[in-house]
Amino acid sequence: MKRAIPVLVLSIAGLIPVWRYAPSQDTGSSSTATEAAAPASTPSASSSGGSTTTVVKGSALDTEKGPVQVEVTFDGDKIASVRMLQQPDHPQTTAAVPKLIEETLQAQSADIDTVSGATITSDGYKESLQAAIDAKG
Repeated sequence: MKRAIPVLVLSIAGLIPVWRYAPSQDTGSSSTATEAAAPASTPSASSSGGSTTTVVKGSALDTEKGPVQVEVTFDGDKIASVRMLQQPDHPQTTAAVPKLIEETLQAQSADIDTVSGATITSDGYKESLQAAIDAKG
């Protein structure tokens, strides 16, 4: 009887993550990240007081978790901001996006670390980001 209570408690504690698990939506794709039909867009520029601001959309990617696409705003050659146009509706993605954007602004490139727990989204983000950087030229 002394062992029954801890075994029961630990069994229930072990099942809680299983009950709370939300499976990813099937996109019909068997690979982790495949290029979608939408390539990176051409840059659109505007000038304000000597510096040129350019906004470029990265490629739209279909990942196992859902679509990923970024929009990058450049101030001259510097990445001024990054905005997610499309992202999977998943708790790990929601938590990872601010980290990915912060790292991008610090690194000023797509050479950033993958966020643990959001590997698929991170890889899609980096690929879309690199396509936007390449499209800017």
